[in-house]
Amino acid sequence: MQVLLETREIKSNAIKFLAPIVIILLALTAAACPLLWMRVNPLAAYTSIISGSCGDIYGISETLVKAVPLMLCGLAVAFPLTANRWNLGAEGQFIMGAFGASAVALSMPQLPGMILLPLMLIGGFAAGAFWGWIPGILNVRFNISEIIVSLMMNYIAVNWVSYLVYGPMRDRHAYSNFPFSPKFVQHAWLPRIIQGTRLHLGIVFAVLAAIILYVIIQKTRFGYEIRMVGANPRSARYGGIDTAKLVVLTMAAAGGIAALAGVGEVAALHHQLRRDIAVGYGYTAIPVAMLGKGHPLGILVSSLVFAALLVGGSNMQQDFGVPVALVSIIQALIVLFVVAGETLQKYRIRIVRGS
Repeated sequence: MQVLLETREIKSNAIKFLAPIVIILLALTAAACPLLWMRVNPLAAYTSIISGSCGDIYGISETLVKAVPLMLCGLAVAFPLTANRWNLGAEGQFIMGAFGASAVALSMPQLPGMILLPLMLIGGFAAGAFWGWIPGILNVRFNISEIIVSLMMNYIAVNWVSYLVYGPMRDRHAYSNFPFSPKFVQHAWLPRIIQGTRLHLGIVFAVLAAIILYVIIQKTRFGYEIRMVGANPRSARYGGIDTAKLVVLTMAAAGGIAALAGVGEVAALHHQLRRDIAVGYGYTAIPVAMLGKGHPLGILVSSLVFAALLVGGSNMQQDFGVPVALVSIIQALIVLFVVAGETLQKYRIRIVRGS
């Protein structure tokens, strides 16, 4: 008996739509095994996740707060995929965006908020775009893998910010030696949308970024050229498209998008640069982009799913004493089933029995 994979001649739209839902259900079913081993009712545990993430205004607002960086970093991972390039540097670009915004806020506090906040956005975007430009230019000029370069630059960004908050940017007037920069002036704070919660204007920027990116990819000549480069670089070159330029621009733009998430974290939540500003959003953005099928609007939904897991996981831990690491297991299972699902969407399984 042989098990063969045959290419599907006709790809069903129903399969494409239902696949993410089935993937999440399979991941939750698989995650029920360790819950049962710990003698916890899986349905009760998952109900706790749902109630913790969207059971009241606090849970909903916290889920949206977590979704903002996941949306933006997920878009930063997905956009270069359109050109068949992998950006694994969203974490570092997020950090550099936080650094760029902090540098502007701390160096020009005398400016009015209507000028300072846009400059912080520009400074953060520019820092992240530069961080994304480096792996892009190295890839097209020297054929160096953008995967390795973008990944390694995450560690450079972490140590760069660590150096700054322990050295030149440390708050020397604080009573402790904690690695924080001075607090931003209040008019450099990004406004909150709902008083009494942490939900801030960044959610609007994230949704707008997804819509704009969708329009660029699907409705513009620039987006068409990017899709051509991703589908067949050789044909794109024969068609007169500057593939090298497009790859570099795409990687730089992705870096800037991820950086906006970092701007939001420092301008809306922390109001200072901190050593622990990065909590893994850039890495979690990879499965977010995969679950969203690399589609900007799909990433809006998948980021909400992962944000709900992060927020609801803490509630599950409090209710049942379940390690919050179980949420990471669920995320890993989602990635596993995403990969398996991609294969089954492209191929059908055929069993050949021997005579």
